[in-house]
Amino acid sequence: MNRKSEYILFNAGYTHVSTWGDPVNPALLMWHGLARTGRDFDAAARQLSQTYFVICPDTIGRGLSSWAQKPAEEYSLHSYADQALSVLAYYNIDSLRWFGTSMGGLVGIFLAGGVLKGRISHLVLNDVGPEVPLNAAERIVEYVGNPPVFASVPAFESWLRVAYAPFGQNDDRFWRVMADTSARRLPDGQITTHYDPDIIMQFNHSANELPLWSAYDAITALTLLTRGEHSDVLPDALVRTMSKHGPVPQCQVFNNCGHAPTFTTPQAISVLEAFFAQ
Repeated sequence: MNRKSEYILFNAGYTHVSTWGDPVNPALLMWHGLARTGRDFDAAARQLSQTYFVICPDTIGRGLSSWAQKPAEEYSLHSYADQALSVLAYYNIDSLRWFGTSMGGLVGIFLAGGVLKGRISHLVLNDVGPEVPLNAAERIVEYVGNPPVFASVPAFESWLRVAYAPFGQNDDRFWRVMADTSARRLPDGQITTHYDPDIIMQFNHSANELPLWSAYDAITALTLLTRGEHSDVLPDALVRTMSKHGPVPQCQVFNNCGHAPTFTTPQAISVLEAFFAQ
């Protein structure tokens, strides 16, 4: 299936959305991590679009979506939830499946245990739980809040391979697409990351928005918890706690990676196909 690119009005700007498949099929919304974009899901979306209408937004401040006019307010889970609701309204979607990586999983918890309770039938939390360990949050803020600058896209790609090494083993095509869809050219011709550095303001809301145990305990969706075996965002202890609460999720561990599994291989995508078919 071919990807379609659309822009949806949101607040004072626009949400960029990649869609795959036929809109008459059941909806699957895939939400990316903190400093990433909806293009991370190209491989999975292409395969899953044989069965589902796959929707992959760029969160405000990332990719081709508008940057926030009020960063201190708009870079928050509440704002991202509103953005998701505007996307669903645009496509007239009532029920859906949700896949969320890291931050996208937090948005999924917030909605599946809140205003979309009963509307999200299947929920995949990719390497994230209702709370984020402090050491992991500090690591993420350090590299996200200080985006580097490069003279060329190849140099940028080399940096991505190191910075996102926890993603695990991925082929050259994955890294090339990641570089092409994550690069932003500066006025002086140099290359940097395609996100607003102010997105780290999301962590200013952590005390009010996290943890999300109340929302997690309210989830009724069939839930799958996926994690990288070396993840610092979703440690074993947190998995054990989550397995005794809320939706009592199924769990799938991916070897040889940390935060977070990328779902680019046929084997990994088959895990999603089997779960969403339940």
